[in-house]
Amino acid sequence: MVNALTCLIRKKVTGDSPVTDEEVEAIGRELRCSIDKVFGHSLAIRELDTGSDNATEIEINALNNPFYDVERFGISFVASPRHADVLLVTGAVTHNMALAARKTYEAMPAPRFVIAVGDDACTGGIYAGTYAVLGGADKLFPVDLKIPGNPPSPKEILAGLLALMKRAEADRNRRFF
Repeated sequence: MVNALTCLIRKKVTGDSPVTDEEVEAIGRELRCSIDKVFGHSLAIRELDTGSDNATEIEINALNNPFYDVERFGISFVASPRHADVLLVTGAVTHNMALAARKTYEAMPAPRFVIAVGDDACTGGIYAGTYAVLGGADKLFPVDLKIPGNPPSPKEILAGLLALMKRAEADRNRRFF
């Protein structure tokens, strides 16, 4: 039987977090300001799995845990594409999911943004060229931003959202002047 005291004294199995609170806060504050300027206080994201291995989904779900808590930055995940500003595509687009993905994209109101998250969504990943896969998300609809990685970390996803907001803000300013 394991002594309870040894569990308290021995070296911990889990390591320190590779991301500090300050990094997440800095990205989040900047993201919050950009979202306020471009979308007026909130950004609604619809996540779409087009044939992934769920590694990227786990990292996206981590954005909602207490450490990242993206809702405090004005980001929320929605169930309907009709309420979404951004479509977050994960996984290589399979032939079976192509029609459903196209319908989801078409159901979104304009202006709509598409982000391919993970190597599979960006290029088709290790499944590219196989019989069941159409390819990356750009084979189906225009992709505004690609976040590579297998899977990308939540911090990289937040940084990608910030890059998209800055580009949308610059495009918006360019149209008005």
